[in-house]
Amino acid sequence: MHTVVVGTSGVTASDVLAVARGGARVELSGEAVSALAAARGIVDALAAKPEPVYGVSTGFGALATRHISPELRAQLQRNIVRSHAAGMGPRVERDVVRALMFLRLKTVCSGRTGVRPEVAQTMADVLNAGITPVVHEYGSLGCSGDLAPLSHCALTLMGEGDAEGPDGVVRPAGELLAEHGIAPVELREKEGLALLNGTDGMLGMLVMALADLDMLYKSADITAALSLEALLGTDRVLAPELHAIRPHPGQGASAANMLAVLEGSELTGHHQDDAPRVQDAYSVRCAPQVAGAGRDTMAHARLVAERELASAVDNPVVLPDGRVESNGNFHGAPVAYVLDFLAIAVADLASIAERRTDRLLDKNRSHGLPPFLADDAGVDSGLMIAQYTQAALVSELKRLAVPASADSIPSSAMQEDHVSMGWSAARKLRTAVDNLTRVLAVELYAASRAVELREGLRPAPATQAAITAVRKAGVEGPGPDRFLAPDLAAADVFVREGRLVEAVEAVTGPLR
Repeated sequence: MHTVVVGTSGVTASDVLAVARGGARVELSGEAVSALAAARGIVDALAAKPEPVYGVSTGFGALATRHISPELRAQLQRNIVRSHAAGMGPRVERDVVRALMFLRLKTVCSGRTGVRPEVAQTMADVLNAGITPVVHEYGSLGCSGDLAPLSHCALTLMGEGDAEGPDGVVRPAGELLAEHGIAPVELREKEGLALLNGTDGMLGMLVMALADLDMLYKSADITAALSLEALLGTDRVLAPELHAIRPHPGQGASAANMLAVLEGSELTGHHQDDAPRVQDAYSVRCAPQVAGAGRDTMAHARLVAERELASAVDNPVVLPDGRVESNGNFHGAPVAYVLDFLAIAVADLASIAERRTDRLLDKNRSHGLPPFLADDAGVDSGLMIAQYTQAALVSELKRLAVPASADSIPSSAMQEDHVSMGWSAARKLRTAVDNLTRVLAVELYAASRAVELREGLRPAPATQAAITAVRKAGVEGPGPDRFLAPDLAAADVFVREGRLVEAVEAVTGPLR
């Protein structure tokens, strides 16, 4: 099994994906263990002094003015975990929770939190045992970190609350720890606070969304190329020299992908013989510009994610010179903004795909295709309602594009008076990515059927490979009306699992 070693300088996106989705084992480096011990020595020395230090010998948030006596400090750390584990709503997905735990471990191992090495090791042990704390949808405002979600994870480390075992069954966390030989942690000064105070949930969802969108943007280039073929559009608008004079990197990559997919097609360019159609519609002609802008948005989001993956997010932090200082690095604004930005790009990519689908189904704009791609229009409705479903998904995506990060609800008796709402931005982006997958599946379904209806003209080898693969996946081609939902579900799985990209890249080589 793949092993990810966590050191003091952060982790990579591939590390997060390996642990969250691939079940990779986690180990602490010797450097991390030494840094943990050194920082803990600083915290212990401060705890022994009479002067109050936030998070070490005081209360939290608006209660930070109270100095806590030594005999109550362990109780203080337990209490912050118990009281902050106040999430509500549906359970959060397993991969999100594993990313959440792993990224908190990443910051702990930086040696900037003051957590003991044995606590960090317990975090790794829980991940390696496949134990997943029950975390709920609601509870994070994205400031002071993802407090409630991280608290539910810390509760599991204490042997309290509920967690899911490796068999998928939810049970008391204490039972699961005992079965795997893991001793519950007894938290000491600062440790409870350090386990809760990070942007780990929103960051984990950002990293996973970027991985999913990398595949979906390639899928969108493929479905756009299929639609261009089906509409007898021209590929001349994809010429590299046209995109070189507006040198946005994403636009050039998207156009290059579409051009590669369409190489060898007999379907492109026939609109030159159709006098009323001087140019293709925007949804066809501007596909690289829209998909390209989304790719450039992803590049910016990836830069933010890389910086955050290299960060130690906690409050207070232990500095190399021995100071323990309060700070505002837990604020989720940098991550929240790009999560919202991605949701806007996703909505627009889905919107242009839906417009192409609608054009394929409209006999007045499809250049010779039957109405709704029906076998016997009137008797058959064809893909009429498939487009309705796609339109409903796009409508929801537009609502999901409303930024969460523009909102703020003050909390903690106005001590935490401006919050990021980054967790909410991440949750809605996750839904948006799911819906984009479905929208592209409907375009694939319509465009592949439309290409097959263009008898006598051969599609490009790459698009033919996509059509052949999707048919083998159980998505049927043209014919009389049938129960459509299973076909759409199969197309969804085909796109979601990356098989559309895989089929095309077998012909074109790697897409950009």
